[in-house]
Amino acid sequence: QVQLVESGGGLVQSGGSLRLSCAASGRTFSSYAMGWFRQAPGKEREFVAAISWSGGNTYYADSVKGRFTVSRDNAKNTVYLQMNSLKPEDTAVYYCAALEYASSSTWWSRSYEYDYWGQGTQVTVSS
Repeated sequence: QVQLVESGGGLVQSGGSLRLSCAASGRTFSSYAMGWFRQAPGKEREFVAAISWSGGNTYYADSVKGRFTVSRDNAKNTVYLQMNSLKPEDTAVYYCAALEYASSSTWWSRSYEYDYWGQGTQVTVSS
């Protein structure tokens, strides 16, 4: 099993930045692709960003392209989400997730592909 713990959430003003971290323990971290999802009250959980096991491929939702950057440090068993130019619509609980084997060609954006999930961290962006 894999345990995931997010951190780094908080309250920021519009235009500000936050860096989320997701620390993993249990199975070998480097063998998993990692994703970030978010869910705002009353809305569906949505894909934010993902990174392949090697770090060679990254994926982003159109809504965050150019503003967010996902990265990983396998030596530290940690994946990051750098969020810049934050907007009020980015307000949500952010979750990290781990995936070992994908079954679809667009695995990164599909919640059901992921095997393990963290508890989430709240990000609030004020206008």
